[in-house]
Amino acid sequence: MRLSELWNRLMGRRPPEQGPRSARVGAWGEERAAEYLEAHGYTVIGRNVRPDRRDELDIVARIGETLVFVEVKTRRREAFGRPMRAVDRGKRHALNRAAAAYLRKAGFPKLYYRFDVIEVLGQPEDGEPLIRHLDDAFPFEVRFKFPV
Repeated sequence: MRLSELWNRLMGRRPPEQGPRSARVGAWGEERAAEYLEAHGYTVIGRNVRPDRRDELDIVARIGETLVFVEVKTRRREAFGRPMRAVDRGKRHALNRAAAAYLRKAGFPKLYYRFDVIEVLGQPEDGEPLIRHLDDAFPFEVRFKFPV
């Protein structure tokens, strides 16, 4: 057993293939979203980025002079509404907080910043999913001031 496996076991973390189905489907959706972004000219800088102890950014990507923080929402179907509806006020606040922490650690690069949401509809056994990319899905909160 590797040290990282031992550490994960002690922390109560399970490998993705042993975790709950929703976590496996979510990881599959994030993989499809990253592939989609790369196929459309984005450079994926990081996945599952934790700039602080509390928050996580699904994907951090760059296209041209824009740094993009991407939230991925994977659903089997839209019976209960669009996946974007899950990005409510609380989730947007957490993403703003995570992005601000990321930018602080990165030294506030001289780029434009935005939040995108990628909706992934489907599941691994169904083949290729339907992917919707919502550019500039919501703004940065005013309370997060950045140096000019």
